[in-house]
Amino acid sequence: MNSGYGGMEAAKSSALTHWQTMLRDEVSLLAMPGAHHKALLRQARVLHQEQLIDADDLSDLLEFADAALAYAMESLLGIKTDE
Repeated sequence: MNSGYGGMEAAKSSALTHWQTMLRDEVSLLAMPGAHHKALLRQARVLHQEQLIDADDLSDLLEFADAALAYAMESLLGIKTDE
């Protein structure tokens, strides 16, 4: 009876899947780390502005984006981590 809710959940799932696909795109990440990071941040904020995710989810996505940037920089600089 509340078909709007189902549509919202589908939109959220699709948007998050797209964001996660962007996050896992290692080729783009390593080719242009700064631009890739900015795209992840921008898309996460759009998800939040469109109320597809809450503030806690936004925080998580921003942390994942920062971690991806750190990974890219470490990879490009040849830094080995013990973690």
